[in-house]
Amino acid sequence: MYLVKVYVTYKESVLDPQGEAVKGAVHRLGYQDVSDIRIGKYFEIKVTPSNNQTQAAVAEEIEAICDKLLANVNMETYRYEMVQMEEAAL
Repeated sequence: MYLVKVYVTYKESVLDPQGEAVKGAVHRLGYQDVSDIRIGKYFEIKVTPSNNQTQAAVAEEIEAICDKLLANVNMETYRYEMVQMEEAAL
């Protein structure tokens, strides 16, 4: 089984109004050294591969899920980390 952690954020060229609002609040609290804040989404996906499915095949599935559902690829980027879980840890 794999635990996949997916992080989705706006592309650098896209304005992040929530991030700007939070940055303004942080500055009002006196933290003037904070130069940028970006807001994003975080997903945890557990994948149980079939008997003959490779890690590369699981990665392809995750990429398809991100492209089709989790991220708007016109405005957002994503990255993910895939960790193999021990069956006993379930």
